[in-house]
Amino acid sequence: MSSSSVLYDHPGPRARIRNAVLSVLFGVALLGLLYWIYTKFDQANQWELRLWEPFTRSTTWTQFILPGLWATLKAAGVGMVLSLAFGIIFAVGRLSDHRWISMPAGVVVEFFRAVPLLLMIFFVFYGVPFLIKGPVNAFWAVVIGLTLYNGSVLAEAFRAGIRSLPAGQSEAAYAIGMRKTQVMQLILIPQAARAMLPIIVSQLVVLLKDTALGYIVAYPELLQRGVNDLAANYGNIIAAAMVIAVLYIVINSLLTWLAGWLDRRSRVRGFRVPKQTAPANAPDSTPEGGATVSQPQG
Repeated sequence: MSSSSVLYDHPGPRARIRNAVLSVLFGVALLGLLYWIYTKFDQANQWELRLWEPFTRSTTWTQFILPGLWATLKAAGVGMVLSLAFGIIFAVGRLSDHRWISMPAGVVVEFFRAVPLLLMIFFVFYGVPFLIKGPVNAFWAVVIGLTLYNGSVLAEAFRAGIRSLPAGQSEAAYAIGMRKTQVMQLILIPQAARAMLPIIVSQLVVLLKDTALGYIVAYPELLQRGVNDLAANYGNIIAAAMVIAVLYIVINSLLTWLAGWLDRRSRVRGFRVPKQTAPANAPDSTPEGGATVSQPQG
């Protein structure tokens, strides 16, 4: 029986030629687009050395880019941890058998998924002080907004992952006397997290990029410091935007690579077969004298 998927047929000779021609045409079109962009920027004098020279100075990195990068990573790191915790808690809450738990959890998740993140950050920074009678730090305004929005999206991802698992696993766990909390913690959530890892990583990448919305509350993140503040001093907004875009690409690529490494490591550890050790009181199968007993052939 053929091992090829029923959803995909291997291309024949004509299809391979057509795919090769289309690939060449697309590559030529892409090169043409890049050349057109280059010429337009060249006409606007955006490739002049004076616009790129500030990036060769250490002060540009120590005063603008690196502080903004640290602020972005700090907000993203705290937001990722809190979003994952929020997502797991509310996913389990939505799956609860008690309606007094599942219904409020569903309302919270749907509400924060529907509210724009920018509006959430704005409200936490400017609206919450009226409730607590005190100011809210810009860092926490950004982190809370990221947590509420991305945590709600992750809650739906976890819930979908848990529901996608075969029902026989939870039924078998209940049959041996496990409680629902144990089933969720030991069986369902670890498998759902592994199955939904691509979606989780995609949402964490979105969270990292959404830290740029902190400009609404003057949070000094990477885009604010590396583009707005830097361009205000050197007048090189296009060059600054390109450099910061490359940094975002590198950071997100590292995050994706880390997630892939964790997935591969967890799969290897999950399928590792433990070594069998003989009990201490087991009889020695080797006769005295060290001779081995040959098994009869037959």
